[in-house]
Amino acid sequence: MIGSGRAVDEVAAAFKVAWWTVQDVVNAAVLTLPDVDNIWVRLLGVDEHRFRTVRFFRDPESSGWTRVEPWMTTLVNLQTGQVIGVVDGRDSLAVSTWLAARSLAWRARVEVVAIDPSAAFRATVTRQLPKARVSVDHFHLVQLANLMLTQVRQRVAREQLGHRGRKDNPAWAHRLLLLRAGDRLSERALDRLFEVFAHDDPTDEPGAAWGVKEHLRILLASEDLGAAATARGRLGIAVLAADMAECWKLWNTINAWWDETETFIETRVTNAKTEAANTAIKQIKRTGRGYRNHHHYQARILLRSARQTRRRSPLNQQATTLNCE
Repeated sequence: MIGSGRAVDEVAAAFKVAWWTVQDVVNAAVLTLPDVDNIWVRLLGVDEHRFRTVRFFRDPESSGWTRVEPWMTTLVNLQTGQVIGVVDGRDSLAVSTWLAARSLAWRARVEVVAIDPSAAFRATVTRQLPKARVSVDHFHLVQLANLMLTQVRQRVAREQLGHRGRKDNPAWAHRLLLLRAGDRLSERALDRLFEVFAHDDPTDEPGAAWGVKEHLRILLASEDLGAAATARGRLGIAVLAADMAECWKLWNTINAWWDETETFIETRVTNAKTEAANTAIKQIKRTGRGYRNHHHYQARILLRSARQTRRRSPLNQQATTLNCE
């Protein structure tokens, strides 16, 4: 069932038993997994995801409705891609509690922790893993730059046209082209992009925002801290020349996360394997969408991830266990 991804009730029907009988077997199987404290983790990834759609619950006393967003936070061994922890919520308390439960030796071995630009996660990692360096995931920084560019394009459209972009508006029609990496565009795509800037950018603001986005990408592609410092200066000049609130907001974020950005440039540690684990988790959630108990989700997530990790690289999995023989 764990490997095939079949639903619990489907397996239960095949063996003509109750679904909770099968689930008890799954929950018991989790206890056979190696203790997390015995897994050698040097690179740790932390990221949150929503495990179910938003729900509204009504308070019987006040008759008021409460919005509940069911989030989980995933902790992944970035060397193997194995999910080693799943906790409820997306706040610092959930992650802090999980890290505090680890042994001092385990926490001392963690060298780098990859996170998205979350102040709560950064504070938790700094407090619980004082010897570890924090690496901000470059994907999220580029995502912030793309969001900045989109906000500028939308604002200019409202100011110039009095409405949102439409099909006959080149900047809107080529909005996805604006977000693509400039150095990966074909000659034809570049011609289309520069045509948009020439004929549909009277304020030059979208073009300036695009330049800021590209300078940030150059910064994140730096091979050493010296090149990164130079790229940072050029990014600052581009932001100053653009002089837009959206660009200044991005610039302030980069400055606030500069130490973590330097760690990324030095180590190139990202949350790619954490994001991949979250993608696999989404498939598990589709299979077990009837679950109401978080522990049932966690059991299937941990078992499937452990199995997939062993299948991909059994030697690596053994090498990451302290008690291997």
